[in-house]
Amino acid sequence: MESKLKLESAIDKLLDEEKQMRLSGDVSGTKKAVTEILQLCFEAKDWKTLNDQILNLSKKRGQLKQAVTLMVQQAMQYIDETPDIETRIELIKTLNNVSAGKIYVEIDRARLTKKLAKIKEEQGLIAEAADLMQEVAVETFGAMAKTEKIAFILEQVRLCLDRQDYIRAQILSRKVSPRVFDVDPSKEKKKPKEGDNVVEEAPADIPSLLELKRIYYELMIRYYSHSNDYLEICRCYKAIYEIPSIKDNPALWTPILRKICWYLVLAPHDPMQSSLLNSILEDKNISEIPNFRLLLKQLVTMEVIQWTSLWNSYKDEFENEKDLLGGSLVHKAAEDLRQRIIEHNILVVSKFYSRITLKRIAELLCLSIQEAEKHLSDMVVSKALVSKIDRPMGIVFFQVAKDSNDILNSWATNLEKLLDLVEKSCHQIHKETMVHKAALKV
Repeated sequence: MESKLKLESAIDKLLDEEKQMRLSGDVSGTKKAVTEILQLCFEAKDWKTLNDQILNLSKKRGQLKQAVTLMVQQAMQYIDETPDIETRIELIKTLNNVSAGKIYVEIDRARLTKKLAKIKEEQGLIAEAADLMQEVAVETFGAMAKTEKIAFILEQVRLCLDRQDYIRAQILSRKVSPRVFDVDPSKEKKKPKEGDNVVEEAPADIPSLLELKRIYYELMIRYYSHSNDYLEICRCYKAIYEIPSIKDNPALWTPILRKICWYLVLAPHDPMQSSLLNSILEDKNISEIPNFRLLLKQLVTMEVIQWTSLWNSYKDEFENEKDLLGGSLVHKAAEDLRQRIIEHNILVVSKFYSRITLKRIAELLCLSIQEAEKHLSDMVVSKALVSKIDRPMGIVFFQVAKDSNDILNSWATNLEKLLDLVEKSCHQIHKETMVHKAALKV
């Protein structure tokens, strides 16, 4: 009780001193008084008084910005020293109330919100933690370091993914441009011009730009895995693969390159997929995993792939993925792999045949006639293939239907070629006749 009275009398004395300094506009004196009040409360471990004094000092008439900033930053150092979680949450909430709506302490408010969200997450309240983080729009903070901004947004995305809010996760992820990771930080540092906001240094616990790049793409892999967007997953793994620290370490790049190969095979055939396929085949590291090089080669080669023999060769590799970096492939990957091989085989058949019976296609694809027809129809609907099926005759036509203009143009071209040949023939006959006439005269 006696120590409590001593603390109150010391605080009252310092409050009188703070008032004199504040009203006279003495910044350093006000800051010193505020610091001493908070220090006294902390040393006495009187957390309730500390919270009351922070609120009391912030509401004083004409309180200086510098004093409020110092007070918030000093109190933030005490958060980790609190005896229990309830006291910690109470102190963070007090500081949040003080910093609300004040631009000069917006960065500190963002850091406090992140700490509170982490506590909520540890308590299992993921939805509450995600809502807390989404209240802060760090992309508008001019004085915050770029790496800290990115780390904060990525934390927002992670919490949205944890609560399975994929739409909001996508919206938040668009606040980070992938091009920001390709900037050289050493070249980017410029001297601030007069009038510009001074950008604060990022705290020591914030990862480097390249580490943030890896975290960003890992989160995007989680997002795209939800919708089974294989090509985008592949592009994310390729971006991780190109990080220098990973590309220089075979233990790290081997499982990532395997994932790239699997997702390339699983991705539907389109120009982007073909381009990525060829670029991976040109990569010298692919020769270190010959099985996967052979798998990609089979896709590039215009030959029919036998599904049963392919699955028997790669089944063990497919199941081993769950033990490697990045975990197992998406849940319906095996089913989609078979689908992609069938699609590849249909494209191969369409290159070599202009018309073929359904029965023969079914034999080539190792499917029943009904299954072959279904896969053909699906590819036509998705515009991956131009084809027509004569069901009564059981014949498939792969020729592209021409409109009347194309037919007329081809006729005109053919007539032109025919007339050129007639003209050349007449010229040759006339030439031969002249030669023979000259010979007879002699």
